[in-house]
Amino acid sequence: MVSLIVHAVLGIAAIVAIVVSNPHIFRRSTTPKVSVLEAVYYLAGIAATVIGYYFNVRYINEFAHGVVHNPFWGSGSWAEFIRLGYVNPAASNASEDYTIMSLIVLPLFVIVDGRRRGIHHSWLYFAFVLTASSAFAWAFYLATVERQRRIMAAAPPDPIPGRYSPNRS
Repeated sequence: MVSLIVHAVLGIAAIVAIVVSNPHIFRRSTTPKVSVLEAVYYLAGIAATVIGYYFNVRYINEFAHGVVHNPFWGSGSWAEFIRLGYVNPAASNASEDYTIMSLIVLPLFVIVDGRRRGIHHSWLYFAFVLTASSAFAWAFYLATVERQRRIMAAAPPDPIPGRYSPNRS
C-alpha cells in the first residue's frame, strides 16, 4: 500500500512541476479559467486515475499475503502485477497496447510536440504516466494544449507573422 501512496505523491509532484515550469500556459489571467474541453479532459483523467487506484488497492488486498510483504517480488509485487496482465489473450492484447502506448508513443509524442509548442519539460507527462494513469497523462497534456491554444487565440497578434511566441502577454 505504501507504494500506491508514493505513486500518488509523485503524480501530484509531476503535476506541480508541469504547472510551475509552464507559467506562460498556466497563468491566472486566462478567461474563462477552464474551458469545457479542458474540464472534460481533467474529469476523464481524474476518473481514470481514481478507478485505476481502486483496482490497484483491490489487487494489493487480494494478492499481498503474509505479515511481511516485499513490494518488488513475491505475491502482490510489480512482477506479479505485470504477469497477471498477460494471463490470457484478451488481457495480453490490452496489456501490450497499454505498454506500447504508455512507454513509447506518449513519451515520443509529448516530447516532440511539447517542444514544438513551447511546453517546457514536456517529458514530465511521461513521468506522470508512471505514477498516475496513461489516460490522465494524455488528458492532462491535451488540456494543456487546449489551454495554450486559448491563450494564444486571446493574445495580440505577433508583430512578426509566422513566428511562434509562447511567451506573448
